Amino acid sequence: MVLIVVVGTVVGARVQERTTDLTDQLTDRIQPARTEAYRLQAALVNQETGVRGYAIAADRQFLTPYEQGRKDEARAAARLRTLIGDQPVLLADLQKVQRQAAEWRRVYATPLVDGVTPGEPRTVDQTTAGRGKKVFDAMRAGWNQQNRDLADAVEDGKADLADARTLRNLTFGVMVAAFLLAGAALAIVVRLLVARPLQRLREASRKVAGGEFEHSIPAEGPADLTAVARDVEDMRQRIVAELDASQRQQGVLSRQAADLDEQAVELRRSNADLEQFAYVASHDLQEPLRKVASFCQLLEKRYGDQLDDRGLQYIDFAVDGAKRMQVLINDLLTFSRVGRVNDAAVECGLDEFLSKALTNLDTVVTETGAQVERPEELPRVVGDPTLLVMLWQNLLGNAVKFRDPDRAPRIRITCDEDPDTPGARRFCVTDNGIGIPQEFAEKVFVIFQRLHSRDSYGGTGIGLALCKKIVEHHGGRIWIDTAHTGGTRFCFTLPCVGGDTGDIDSRTEEKALA
Repeated sequence: MVLIVVVGTVVGARVQERTTDLTDQLTDRIQPARTEAYRLQAALVNQETGVRGYAIAADRQFLTPYEQGRKDEARAAARLRTLIGDQPVLLADLQKVQRQAAEWRRVYATPLVDGVTPGEPRTVDQTTAGRGKKVFDAMRAGWNQQNRDLADAVEDGKADLADARTLRNLTFGVMVAAFLLAGAALAIVVRLLVARPLQRLREASRKVAGGEFEHSIPAEGPADLTAVARDVEDMRQRIVAELDASQRQQGVLSRQAADLDEQAVELRRSNADLEQFAYVASHDLQEPLRKVASFCQLLEKRYGDQLDDRGLQYIDFAVDGAKRMQVLINDLLTFSRVGRVNDAAVECGLDEFLSKALTNLDTVVTETGAQVERPEELPRVVGDPTLLVMLWQNLLGNAVKFRDPDRAPRIRITCDEDPDTPGARRFCVTDNGIGIPQEFAEKVFVIFQRLHSRDSYGGTGIGLALCKKIVEHHGGRIWIDTAHTGGTRFCFTLPCVGGDTGDIDSRTEEKALA
């Protein structure tokens, strides 16, 4: 196909170039040459007229046509020679006419002009006139031959141009036919080598897309199509492998789902057992503890005067142990009930919960001289009022309990937008107490984890674990800001009603409950 295009282009260009050259030869050289020949002949006629008029009138003005004719003759001959320089016959005609013109002037025109005296007209004798006419007629025959040769050149040029155009049209027709045949052959080859393999590839791909993943993709045809087919086949094999793996994984997931169902049943049974334990712990287990404490106190009252100091100390140990056991059981019950019992979610402002917590801590705050700074307004949340009061109470109680003995507790509560959770607020409770080492920032939220001895600071080790459970139950998170120094800063987040609750007034009021 490329060879046909190249050959056709070269041949067509040569034929078109030949046609163009012949057209230019005819229109730019031969036709203008005829025009210049006519001008040359007109110039010679003007010379003859001027000489005859001058001879009759003996007036110099009659020589003007003669003189102008000689100039026109020279110009026309020069242009004509340029146009027909490559035509020997026409060039010979021109040279013959010029020789005859020169002969006419030598034999007739020049002697006649020289023999006329201005102002003295005379008659030209018959001999001179006859000799001039003979030479001029010979010159006239020369330019008639020149006209015939120019006419023949025009006809020959037209014939050559017609032949060239015929050849050009024939060549272009053959080229078009060759292009059509080559295109048809190329289409057949493309169909055999590309279209059919592509059709088979498309059909195989549709079968695979329809779910017949075991149907292989044929790799045939040109290199590019074969490469595509191989890539599709590789993709099919990967899909089959991944599908097999997915089916195996689905089997594993089905078994895991069955196991989870069994575990869910077991979990419900465990929850039922836990609720039963809570009932027993709240009634049956605490009753013996109350009796132990009561009888120990009764022993101290009735027989205290009969016991020495060690005996009284033992009784105090027993009573204190029973009371601490009751506190521990109550804290455990509270911890286990978060999210399961008394889950009364209501919409309320956190100001109310904070105020209730401060009221519950009024005595210890007063005794320690603690100062509490709180925002004038806190956002509204949806949650369990009891649990949220407990959250504030545990955090504020911790701040008061773990105070620095050398200074009065100072507690600051802040509320800001949570940058990590849209629609949530971040609350911080900051104190100036003894602080928590960074390595224990996570450990303090684990149940029963204590950083100090019971003699230094009381408690059961459940308070912060309970705070974490309450916050997570309400969709938030809690942590210790380890970057804070000079005390402890607990931070937690809670979703607020309506997402965007507006700017919280950062102005705080100092509330000293002393």
